[in-house]
Amino acid sequence: MGAGVQAQDSGGGRRRGRGRRRARPMGEINITPFVDVMLVLLIIFMVAAPLMTVGVPVELPKTAAGALPGEQEEPLTVTITADGEIQIQTTPVPWDELVTKLRAIAAERGSDRVYLRAAGAIPYETVMQVMGALNAGGFSNVGLVTDTGGPTLDKKAG
Repeated sequence: MGAGVQAQDSGGGRRRGRGRRRARPMGEINITPFVDVMLVLLIIFMVAAPLMTVGVPVELPKTAAGALPGEQEEPLTVTITADGEIQIQTTPVPWDELVTKLRAIAAERGSDRVYLRAAGAIPYETVMQVMGALNAGGFSNVGLVTDTGGPTLDKKAG
């Protein structure tokens, strides 16, 4: 993969001395191995690039999006009611105990998926605070639950 050494005759057709040849550097670089390595790297990156994108399916209230696929264990649901109360499944939880309860639940569960349900009247800031608490509690795969049949922004689908 680099420059090699090529032997050269020192005289017109006769040798002088006892077969001594003078070595001179070859002026050409063999790029075939370089091209082979680059093609292999290109294929590796083409295959690996789509796998590096990480996305959380996010659904907002009243959309035309479909439901997420089901899981084997019962999904954990955190609900923010219209009056600002937080419930894990159906159990009310005080705001100051939310992260500790989530950490305890995360230690027992095999999945880090959690579904967040929030009333439409809840401020965006409150929803983001609960999502931060979910992340701090060990749940990084958060799905927002919505009702189907809402307006669509696609004029053709209508």
